[in-house]
Amino acid sequence: MSNHGPSQVEGVAESTADVRPGVDSNRSWVVVFSAFLATFSVFGVAYSFGEFFGPMADEFGTDRSTTALFFSITTFAYFGLGIISGRVADRVGPRKVLIFGAVVMVVGLLLTAEVSSIQLGYLTYGLGVGIGVACCYVPMVAAVGGWFVERRTLALGLAVAGIGFGTLVLVPVIEQVIEVYGWRNAYRFFAVTTGILLAIAAVGAHRPPGSAAAPRPIREVIGGRNDFWLLYVSSFFMSSSLFTAFVYMADYVDTTGTQGSAALLLGLVGLASIVGRLGLGALGAKVGILVLFKLSCLALGLSYLIWIVAGTNYAVLVLFSLVLGVAYGGIIALSPAVVAQLYGTAGMGGVLGALYTANGFGGLIGPPVIGRIIDTSGHTAAQVAAVAAGLLGTALLYRLKPLVN
Repeated sequence: MSNHGPSQVEGVAESTADVRPGVDSNRSWVVVFSAFLATFSVFGVAYSFGEFFGPMADEFGTDRSTTALFFSITTFAYFGLGIISGRVADRVGPRKVLIFGAVVMVVGLLLTAEVSSIQLGYLTYGLGVGIGVACCYVPMVAAVGGWFVERRTLALGLAVAGIGFGTLVLVPVIEQVIEVYGWRNAYRFFAVTTGILLAIAAVGAHRPPGSAAAPRPIREVIGGRNDFWLLYVSSFFMSSSLFTAFVYMADYVDTTGTQGSAALLLGLVGLASIVGRLGLGALGAKVGILVLFKLSCLALGLSYLIWIVAGTNYAVLVLFSLVLGVAYGGIIALSPAVVAQLYGTAGMGGVLGALYTANGFGGLIGPPVIGRIIDTSGHTAAQVAAVAAGLLGTALLYRLKPLVN
């Protein structure tokens, strides 16, 4: 990796020349809270899909691969559209983009509660939740990056910790709502809840100081260096590995007769990811962001070996969820910091959005492929595929040269 890119050391370039008023201020932490609330809301919805998987498949009579497309299209939409929402937020600020996404998401959830076929759900949920997440995640994460210099890594870790808290809180809640009121009413519950929370988040979605100038083109920001594409392809494989657990954990528990709650396992992934986001995010500022990022990716891929040996042993599945969660949290917390370190914060929304399209392709292709593997060869073969994807994604990162810290 070239050692001549902007901002080689986190905050060095900004701290020597950045005199923007307001950075690292009290208002900066308000933006962090808003980003936390936004990610809590939208990812709590998105990562609860595993609880809807069985009831919807039963009602519509669809196989695993077909039902998984519901999640895959959504994932592709919110990561794929991030490149657009990020660039728009760079130009007009995050608040307008967040409000637009909130409206689309609420409408999409309400329409999904009324669908008569899985194919119609691809449209209402896929676009509704997909656009909602795209308009909340990348713009708000980029905004946090632009509001901080000295404590950027910690601030980004706190902002994306909302993803873990959303998974921890909303997945078990929605499991109970589905059990008592059915999956359609659960989507209506989500529509009301997310609408309220995102309205609150919009209040504190302040535009970063000094960001009013037209952002540089993405190609100019990344400089055409190969390191971006290594990160891109790595992200594709890592997301393919990660989403195996989010989509198929509940199915695995149900079909293997494991005694225990799948919602609790996913909630533990969320809980452990908070540790990864905050702990590894803070540690990365001291010992090296890229080093911890690589280790987090390696741990995510290897965690599926624990799932393989677990069988129906719920305690071992708990261990798997915890290891996966810490690794996943570290990746989410550190990836924006890696982008900020490599390319600076000017136009960060567009660069993050471009990078996250790789996650979109991983989410679009990975779950249906894994579903087909489960249908034809069983869960163990799918878990092995998840290990392979994770290790391949990690190996690509080890082709990067260490950053100067």
